[in-house]
Amino acid sequence: MANIQNRACTNFLITKGASANGSTMISYAADSHVLYGELYFWPAMDWPSGTMLDIYEWDTGKYLGKIPQVAHTYNVVGNMNEFQLSIGETTYGGRKELSGTRHSEAIMDYGSLIYTTLQRAKNAREAIKIIGELLEKYGYYSSGESFSIADPNEAWILELIGKGESEKGAVWTAVKIPDGYISGHANQARITTFPQNDTKNCIHSADVVSFAKKKGWYTGKDKDFSFSDTYAPVDFGGSRFCEVRVWSMFKEVNKDMQKYFRYAKGHVEHEASFKNGQKNPNGYATNRMPIWIKPDRKITEQDMMNFMRDHLEGTELDMTKDAGAGAYGLPYRWRPLTWESDGQTYCNERATGTQQTGFSFIAQMRSWLPNEIGGVLWFGVDDAASTVYTPMYCSMTRVPKTFAVGNGKMMEWSDNSAFWVFNQVTNFAYSRYNIIHPEIDSLQHLIEKQNIQKVMAIDKGAQALYKIDKKLAVDFVTDFSVNTADALTYRWKDFYKYLFMKYMDGNVKTINKGHQNPNLTQPGYGEDFYRKIVKDTKDKLLMPAGAH
Repeated sequence: MANIQNRACTNFLITKGASANGSTMISYAADSHVLYGELYFWPAMDWPSGTMLDIYEWDTGKYLGKIPQVAHTYNVVGNMNEFQLSIGETTYGGRKELSGTRHSEAIMDYGSLIYTTLQRAKNAREAIKIIGELLEKYGYYSSGESFSIADPNEAWILELIGKGESEKGAVWTAVKIPDGYISGHANQARITTFPQNDTKNCIHSADVVSFAKKKGWYTGKDKDFSFSDTYAPVDFGGSRFCEVRVWSMFKEVNKDMQKYFRYAKGHVEHEASFKNGQKNPNGYATNRMPIWIKPDRKITEQDMMNFMRDHLEGTELDMTKDAGAGAYGLPYRWRPLTWESDGQTYCNERATGTQQTGFSFIAQMRSWLPNEIGGVLWFGVDDAASTVYTPMYCSMTRVPKTFAVGNGKMMEWSDNSAFWVFNQVTNFAYSRYNIIHPEIDSLQHLIEKQNIQKVMAIDKGAQALYKIDKKLAVDFVTDFSVNTADALTYRWKDFYKYLFMKYMDGNVKTINKGHQNPNLTQPGYGEDFYRKIVKDTKDKLLMPAGAH
């Protein structure tokens, strides 16, 4: 089975022709049990000649080395820069010969690649070029990785893996998603064969095929080479824990996706270990989903937000339906992801919406607007199913205090931290999910709908200011972004107080006007769960006839 520790993040990608308003969008959930949700920010800067940039591993904070700084770096808000370039990622591990080892001089981890590139690149193609150069010169420190890289006009998937102890660089390939199509990746490499001589739609390292041949992992024709089947073969974990998330989004917008459900459940069909010269230790997967599909309808911002909240509802893997959901239909399972009982190994589902999310976003890039106004990062902290995505314009020159780096840490409480405020609401709802969460869902969608409408109005005001003074427009969208986000945190803080008063002690209370005490109901458990209790306890809790 693939490394289950890396079943972390989820990305969805929407091209201009597939979105409702012609914007390019990508989504990203940074799912880590120890990642503190905050909004990263780097202002645009000029740097003296000879300045060096310290590189730290994003996951651990470990110092890795230094690289020369460029003369000018761009403004970056979260995972979007001032030119609307956006980058997300998911980790897939890959071949143990490569993912488990790294060259001693390698210093660029996947997080450093993202945030260094965002400060240096103006569009997706330039970002891919810079990533390739950084990998070649400074080596790759992480395991296999898929990146979503998008600008106002194009959306790309780039997949790479280091070369292990023997060589410092990495092998990689990037493919452009055709306009009008959508894609996604979730901790499983998805690029198989790719158009190696079509530079308009594909960019790759020079040795992506020859390196595999040198290692004896591929002996066929170059044109038949499959990146994933060579460097990160799909197995049960890759499909059941990873591809199922992509499938669950695809099925929402394409009626033909049901035919891939068996694959998404972990039933990966293989041919022999060799196909067209392809050597694969797990066999060559033959029933994989396509890397991109054409949706049956256009995708909106709210669609993207909802995709990030999916718990496999409406499928036979629906996490609210089995015994693990408890009495209140909880669509979460506490880790570990796999567990044993009576000598057998079982798994929990790994849905898109998950409790360990540090932050998530929907990056929206709009080509018909000036960059300062066109890029909006819809940002949220904690579990996507309970967060509220708030708009952050890509040109903003400061960030909300409640989302700022340093306002609290994973083991350091802050009363005015968005991360801790949202976690209070979310974790309280976990105690009686199907009773409490509907209130969260209702307010969440109301605020997001209002924010989408507000952004439309802010766009118009910012465009008018932009014609007069670009700086006035930037100040305008900065104030809107900061004030909207901070106001959200304080509103959510009051929301927690309301929910706690209403639902404490297993009761449901509402204000009873004109009376000292509130109205009180005690819903108890549902009928199905009471039957489970009776089945488990038999006559132990049975009252004698007439006793009640």
